[in-house]
Amino acid sequence: MRVREERLENLNRKYRGYMSGTKLDQFFQEFEIKFAAGHWCAGDFADRFAPVGYNSDDPTFDSGIVAQIKRIADARIEGIEFHEQLFIDEKYRKDPTKIEVVREALGKYNVTPTNMNINLFTDPRWKLGGVTNANRAIRRAALEVALQGVEIAKEIGCKSVSLWPGSDGWDYNFEVNYGEIFRRFLDACVKINTKAKNLGLRFGIEAKLHEPREGNMVISTTHKAMLVAKYVNDECGGKNMGVCIDYGHEQMYCNEPADNLYVGKLLGVPIVNFHVNTAKAHSNDEDRVTGTGDNWRFVDFCYAAIDTGYDGWFGEDQFTYRMEPVKAMALSRELFGNLMKKALLIYARRDRLREAQATGDAATTIDVVKDILI
Repeated sequence: MRVREERLENLNRKYRGYMSGTKLDQFFQEFEIKFAAGHWCAGDFADRFAPVGYNSDDPTFDSGIVAQIKRIADARIEGIEFHEQLFIDEKYRKDPTKIEVVREALGKYNVTPTNMNINLFTDPRWKLGGVTNANRAIRRAALEVALQGVEIAKEIGCKSVSLWPGSDGWDYNFEVNYGEIFRRFLDACVKINTKAKNLGLRFGIEAKLHEPREGNMVISTTHKAMLVAKYVNDECGGKNMGVCIDYGHEQMYCNEPADNLYVGKLLGVPIVNFHVNTAKAHSNDEDRVTGTGDNWRFVDFCYAAIDTGYDGWFGEDQFTYRMEPVKAMALSRELFGNLMKKALLIYARRDRLREAQATGDAATTIDVVKDILI
């Protein structure tokens, strides 16, 4: 997003009050805020309590990818994230027909492909790990899937590719050699980043504390993900690899999400992608509607994105099991926009805020932002 002083000066006058409808659309356009949704946000939702899916009793509900793209467009969202698994056959081979169907639907509904996520967690083949699996053949197969996912990302028109290593990790103490699986992960990331870099795509990894692994995932925190990115960039040259920050994942270990944006900037680790949603602190990965939790923390996060110069996509990653998907996605976009406006209003006072922060007095900083946040 681009923040210009003349736009900040008119922000409160032009966009006074709660924004929705065309006013919200104009706000996103004027401040060049790029908002997306994962395709999964627009489909049916299943969990261990309702494995058949919460919309399985509705014979009119189509959970196919074209229907998902249409729902995202209906929610007035301009971008979409994918999983590469959508574009392969039962033998994990790239399927040109599936790719063409999606490309046509993207054109028809005017939705932009943003990020390709590599899926190495839903198939039981990966239950003991993908790129860190103890079985060399399975590790090799997982890496092949990831490298093919980079190719698919390029063909679909994405600008980045991301790996969330959901199955890589452990459930119990002494289950794995921590150093060995971390080494395997580093080696895989070097190979994936090399492929992505050669094709002109950014590569990022997304950290998560646990779930589905019950002990820890191999990349449990964004801090660890940044270490991986620095190592890989040193090996490959440049700064092509970065991290994807998922707001709810930060809540799981009660980290301050805004803090990581400044850490990444100071360490020279790019933020490749954002996932926005809501979760309670020290909870599981709830993936609820954005803007329904601690809004002081979320606005601080948005302010940090502005202040550190992030210009990429903000992507919904939510599983709104009991909501109609279009309404749920539209709500997240609407609430996100109104919270981002608050962050921009604070950014317009950044000189005052920095002066207050320099005092070290919390009450002084709260005085600067309180009328915007309350």
